[in-house]
Amino acid sequence: MGFFSFLLLGLIAGALAKLILPGRQGGGWLVTLLLGVVGAMVGGWLGGLVFDVDLQGFFSPSTWLLAIGGSILVLLVYGLITGRRAKN
Repeated sequence: MGFFSFLLLGLIAGALAKLILPGRQGGGWLVTLLLGVVGAMVGGWLGGLVFDVDLQGFFSPSTWLLAIGGSILVLLVYGLITGRRAKN
């Protein structure tokens, strides 16, 4: 998968993760892109580690599931970090 397709995948996966998770997450499209790309990398790493599946082509269902799952995980961690910082 190329660099720009990975960025597009990350942006879409990050946006879908924000839609799936309840509550209000901060950050604009740049934070969504960064969290989505990091989430896609985390999802690909965890998928390879746990399920022996890695990120395939752009249109592969396993790629999308891993990227969205990783983005949800990263968004949850991001919410915990920024939530604590806002309370202090």
